[in-house]
Amino acid sequence: MTRIFKTKSFVRFARKEGISDQSLCEAVQKAESGLVDADLGGGVIKQRIARPGEGASGGYRGIVLFRSGDKAFFVYGFPKSERENIEEDELRAFKKLAGEMLPLSDDKLKQLLQSSSLTEVRCDA
Repeated sequence: MTRIFKTKSFVRFARKEGISDQSLCEAVQKAESGLVDADLGGGVIKQRIARPGEGASGGYRGIVLFRSGDKAFFVYGFPKSERENIEEDELRAFKKLAGEMLPLSDDKLKQLLQSSSLTEVRCDA
């Protein structure tokens, strides 16, 4: 099963916007079943995140560092109404970050969780 994490900055964004962990779980479940909104390459996807109490179409977009069956890191989010897409330089930075984050060992993930750099998302089975 894919482990799902969110960065400290994504935690702040999700809290401010009222995005639940369940919405993040649903976004990753869709990606796992092949329903990826945009595969940006290099382990980076753009995925819809449902707006609380509404559907995903008018909601948020999340930039996720994603390796199917392994790990998903929510690193950036934005309301679809505020911006259409990310810039080329942002994409390069996210791809570089994916190259660093996706291969992390369980020990290193544990350290990042203990330091609160990452938060693990728990999904209901």
